[in-house]
Amino acid sequence: MGIRERLSGNEAAAIAMKQINPDVVAAFPITPSTEIPQYFSTFVANGTVDTEFVAVESEHSAMSACIGAEAAGVRAMTATSANGLSLMWEMIYIASSLRLPIVMSLVNRAVSGPLNIHCDHSDAMGVRDAGWIMLFSETNQEAYDNLLMAHRIAEHPDVKLPLMVCQDGFITSHSIENIELVEDEKVKEFVGTYKPEHYLLNRNEPIAIGPLDLQAYLFEHKAQQAEAMKRAKKVIAEVSKDFEKMTGRKYEFFESYRLDDAEIAIVCMNSTAGTTKFVVDNLRNQGIKAGLLKLRMFRPFPVEEIANALSHLKAVAVLDRAESLNAAGGALFEDITSAMYVNNVHVPMVNYVYGIGGRDTKSTDIESVYHDLEEIIKNGKIENPYRYLGLRNS
Repeated sequence: MGIRERLSGNEAAAIAMKQINPDVVAAFPITPSTEIPQYFSTFVANGTVDTEFVAVESEHSAMSACIGAEAAGVRAMTATSANGLSLMWEMIYIASSLRLPIVMSLVNRAVSGPLNIHCDHSDAMGVRDAGWIMLFSETNQEAYDNLLMAHRIAEHPDVKLPLMVCQDGFITSHSIENIELVEDEKVKEFVGTYKPEHYLLNRNEPIAIGPLDLQAYLFEHKAQQAEAMKRAKKVIAEVSKDFEKMTGRKYEFFESYRLDDAEIAIVCMNSTAGTTKFVVDNLRNQGIKAGLLKLRMFRPFPVEEIANALSHLKAVAVLDRAESLNAAGGALFEDITSAMYVNNVHVPMVNYVYGIGGRDTKSTDIESVYHDLEEIIKNGKIENPYRYLGLRNS
């Protein structure tokens, strides 16, 4: 029986870290993720965990410290947002290329400039191809649960890649929701002990970390990273099933909400899915066959599974909470349309960039998207596939 609580998303993330009890946490404060290391530091101070907490001078240093810790053979975690992640950028790539299973809580926020501290997904989209596994979380509960699964996934011998758990800044990070926590002992047993095969402090196997990697080897090493990301799909599925056995909470690559018999659907990630479910239910009561595909696993991207899930629809809208500035749609839209094309599935699709810089996305906005999809079906054409949702004077 789980422990019922009322927590913000940041509190839930900090408690997950407490229960995991990593060997090292290195962090530098940045809104809206500051509370995660702040809460966790109190657990360190009162002796609830025996973690070495490293208060560094920048986010670049935070990721560098995590890399050093993991390379030495211990479990490391951190948290950041937006410009903090940008400052880590160099080290983000190094962490993945060294195959170090660091776990990071990423509280999504607009990347400056101009300066904005509210939610969009520009930070996550900026590192989407950096070799990190990326899990997105609609609710506080999901952010907590994803973090409990993270080390089991990242540290698996077939994977050995860093992993970030994303949640929406302020929308979930600072909002209090009912949540069910897993008992400490169960978490400890589920996560297990980290036992790396190769590490710097192993006196019986002297190794080098981060050597020069020129033409003779770098190509192969990048291919190995790519293969590890492919294998992560199976591991994520297996770990999620084990988690369901422990908690009764089921997680798949994505959630299909009233999608099986739907004619029109939205694809989105994180907290917007909650608003969309509300709209779907209302439209269903009006006889409109609306559905939702809420993506949880963004990296690796579930290409075949998404194409199959959307194949029966008459029209689909993909919502991107980040502007790619490429005149060809957002990052999620590009991945979805690519998945459909390579699997020879042809469904009319339209992209909406929305919620930039924390702009509120109301149920009426979401409902208008479904009505747009109805018009696409009725008219048999898409005038403009690249659109904005909630933009003034548009």
